[in-house]
Amino acid sequence: MWVIGGGLAGCEAALQLALAGEQVTLWEQRPVFMPPDHATHGLAELVCSNSLKNNAHDSGHGLIKEELRRLGSVLMACADATAIPAGAALAVDREAFSRAVEACIAAAGVKLVRERCEQLPPGKGIVAMGPLGQGAIADQLTDWMGQRHFYDAAAPVITDESIDKSQVFTASRHGKGGDYLNLPLSKDQYLAFRQSLLEAPKAPVHGFEDKAVFEGCLPVEVLAARGEDTLRYGPLKPVGLIDPATGTQPYAVVQLRREDARGSLWNLVGFQTRLTFGAQKRIFGALPGLADAEFARYGVMHRNTFFATPGKLTRGLRIKGRDVWLAGQITGGEGYLAAMATGLVAARSLLADLRGKPEPDYTAQTMTGALAAYISGHVGDYQPMAPNFGIVEPPGGKVPKALRGGYLADRALYHIEHMAPEWAFDVKQKLGGAL
Repeated sequence: MWVIGGGLAGCEAALQLALAGEQVTLWEQRPVFMPPDHATHGLAELVCSNSLKNNAHDSGHGLIKEELRRLGSVLMACADATAIPAGAALAVDREAFSRAVEACIAAAGVKLVRERCEQLPPGKGIVAMGPLGQGAIADQLTDWMGQRHFYDAAAPVITDESIDKSQVFTASRHGKGGDYLNLPLSKDQYLAFRQSLLEAPKAPVHGFEDKAVFEGCLPVEVLAARGEDTLRYGPLKPVGLIDPATGTQPYAVVQLRREDARGSLWNLVGFQTRLTFGAQKRIFGALPGLADAEFARYGVMHRNTFFATPGKLTRGLRIKGRDVWLAGQITGGEGYLAAMATGLVAARSLLADLRGKPEPDYTAQTMTGALAAYISGHVGDYQPMAPNFGIVEPPGGKVPKALRGGYLADRALYHIEHMAPEWAFDVKQKLGGAL
């Protein structure tokens, strides 16, 4: 049994197979070959952010996290074990998370091969090689699946000691925790900031058109160009935040989120960008409290690849007519949570095949099942999709809007509790010593 790719999807898949009693070889090309979007050799490296989004069950990201916990996701257990304060969101210490996953891989007896896999191994297995996959395997999948591209973007990270704390306040929206740094902007400051973004030089991204930018990860300067108030209703929204210096809600707010457990690094939330490094230092440095900001990482853009999967995969993410399953961003599942979910779905599907059983049916009434259904059967222009209630099967009757999220979450978790296959396991019982 083999899995190609040591990211979140590949590690989840390998662990699911190994803990079900299968002999598994996990191929990871780093450090022999380092893709441009990676900075470490660690398994399950979180490249762009340490945030795994909202924890509330009545949100798409919160629901899929709870589904994964109940389905026995090892990586969700690792995330919970390495969590750091982040208000209503789940954020992890990125290095500690990677170490926890590596410890689980070792404890589960997965054979880790640190080489670039040049061709599909014999037998059945899962390809989760990541969104920048290259080489003969990527070419083979392209022949089978077809290929598409989209942009992905990472926000800048600044050091804690370089922030002027006298100009910021600590709070989370609506008082849910107090773990974000908030930079309040007056109307004049906001308009000046937006104008700077419109006029700033952008780094070239060769070979792609702006229309290919993934809508869920738009650069801050693209949002600025869409209208005067677009940023204020997006990443700079002030709703639910009161500046203690004035006792009022600011006109706009820039939020900074912890990048590590110590709070030594902070991420500019929603500031993914392709501005030149010089423009980033000048424009972001003009924000309140950031005049002396030290950038540990500037915002960048890179190309990601995904395959045209609808109609070519089963709901268990198996390539139809072949002994190969897909998982991760190459399926068009967007984000770290989708990576975990597709890794688990592919592995459980493969296990079912080995045992002569039908693929587990999570149903489109669960977030996990809805994501698999979207990946395998979306009709129309196929674009990457993150977990959200828009892809979940709607309620059978009328449900008030204010109650809809809670209703869909309760319904989904009921299904999850009643469909877990017999080879599901308790993560802490199996791997408690590694977490």
